[in-house]
Amino acid sequence: MKLRRSIALSVAAGAAILTAAPSAASAASAALSAPAPTGTRSLAAVLTSNGNDQLDGNPFDYDIVTQAVLAVGGAKPNSPVSLLTKGDVALTAFLPPDFAFRDLVRQLTGKTVASEQDAFNAVAGLGIDTVEAVLLYHVIPGATITSKDAVNADGAKLTTALGPTITVDVVVKWLSIVKLVDQDTNDANPYLNPFALNINQGNKQIAHGITAVLRPLDLP
Repeated sequence: MKLRRSIALSVAAGAAILTAAPSAASAASAALSAPAPTGTRSLAAVLTSNGNDQLDGNPFDYDIVTQAVLAVGGAKPNSPVSLLTKGDVALTAFLPPDFAFRDLVRQLTGKTVASEQDAFNAVAGLGIDTVEAVLLYHVIPGATITSKDAVNADGAKLTTALGPTITVDVVVKWLSIVKLVDQDTNDANPYLNPFALNINQGNKQIAHGITAVLRPLDLP
């Protein structure tokens, strides 16, 4: 599949970019943020707590993305995805809930999957390099970006751990409605979920729920 080949090629570049990205991201963070938080609880610890590592019937939690992180970590221990386990490294992650992955599978295959396990199997079937690339596209290294930062950053381009950027589009500032514009010109872009913001706040690693999976390139 063209998608798999294209993303797999970008993974190697993304790993190299990751070493340079924190300096640029830190500059963006300095412009956006209040004094940097000092807590060192990792996002991996958050993701694997409260049953988020168990595929279940709750469409609003983060089981599939957690399983994807664990799968990449198991297959590729040196992957940049391992930054999520290093709580002393600042980063921001955007987390698609389980229903977003089920919708992605439907869009890619034309089939509605019956369970989260089926959705994860379909995602894993894209190949570990593709899964890794998609995860890296949801991570902004070197920056702790709160929802308050985001709503004041209309037009900002966030450099992801994969390399390609995500653009912040503040749709309605006074209602804190924020859209993230990805590299796929054919898909509907996700919004920050107002009910899942500032996950792990007070720590160097922070996350926000989003309403769809970010795509680093045009999908078929």
